[in-house]
Amino acid sequence: MASKVSIYQFPGSFGPKVSLSKNDTAIGFSKSIKSKQFFAKTPDFKLGFSPKQEVEVLSTKIMAPELQVELLNAWNDDYNGVVIEPTSLPSSANAFASVLKASLSTWKYKGKRGIWLKLLEEQADLVPIAIKEGFVYHHAEPAYVMLTYWIPNEPCVLPLGPSHQIGIAGFVINDNKEILVVKEKCSCSCYGVWKLPTGYINKSEELFSGAVREVKEETGIDTAFLELVAFRHVHQVAFEKSDLLFVCMLKPLSFIIKIDENEIQDATWITLDKLISQQFYEEDQMSKRVIEVCMATYENRYSGFISHQLTSKFDGKLSYLYHNNVNPI
Repeated sequence: MASKVSIYQFPGSFGPKVSLSKNDTAIGFSKSIKSKQFFAKTPDFKLGFSPKQEVEVLSTKIMAPELQVELLNAWNDDYNGVVIEPTSLPSSANAFASVLKASLSTWKYKGKRGIWLKLLEEQADLVPIAIKEGFVYHHAEPAYVMLTYWIPNEPCVLPLGPSHQIGIAGFVINDNKEILVVKEKCSCSCYGVWKLPTGYINKSEELFSGAVREVKEETGIDTAFLELVAFRHVHQVAFEKSDLLFVCMLKPLSFIIKIDENEIQDATWITLDKLISQQFYEEDQMSKRVIEVCMATYENRYSGFISHQLTSKFDGKLSYLYHNNVNPI
């Protein structure tokens, strides 16, 4: 059964006012009210009024139509933050700006903390829009740029972007106690110096795999990993990043040298005395100590770290832990 709505005319008003009878519970009005006029302004409001007419409505609970707000497709991370799905972003810059603003308002209301926005290479035109909304650069890769937004009014605790580059050095010594060395083509401080083969590991590459690969690429020598004997940590190097260099003992599996002429000026097998007698090693305590540690390992006077493959419950992945052999507990 439809409920009754009384319409009142205020003195001096320009149109009818609508009110519900005391038994009704409506909080808004639908378009189903059968009246051409709805709320009207009144310049002359007075408390006295009288009913003029009645109309019927279709329900005792009349709700205002809900306003649907479109939000970015995203998921929650483990730290009460949000990760935005990059493949479902609006292609239009105007649409992206609108939905990004609405999404940020919603996430602020819900008490979210860090927001992660990954923009692909083909979405580069959306970067200025995100920056204008308060996002900041986190890191970049060839195919995308990652931006972040910190909501709480407190210091940001999001992890920083990549801060280190990781290199390896391969120490290879044959049965004649000759060490595999190279001369770099680059015009760096070690130009013209016989040195260990070095290089950077690739993305998702193991330390020992990187050492074996670099030696093969630069000299053509096949090797097998034995031990990780030392590492060096230095800061503010290339692009203001820190640098880690891991020194690996490798066993030679072949002996005929074939250099990479794009990177290497020359390569050879050299005696220890000839190697460390170079002026460079007399002046560079770090490089000299590396050779001393490697020779001590070769002569069984020092033990480095062996790789042990284990699974961690933190991420459920199989990875390598480098350590000396220990007796079982």
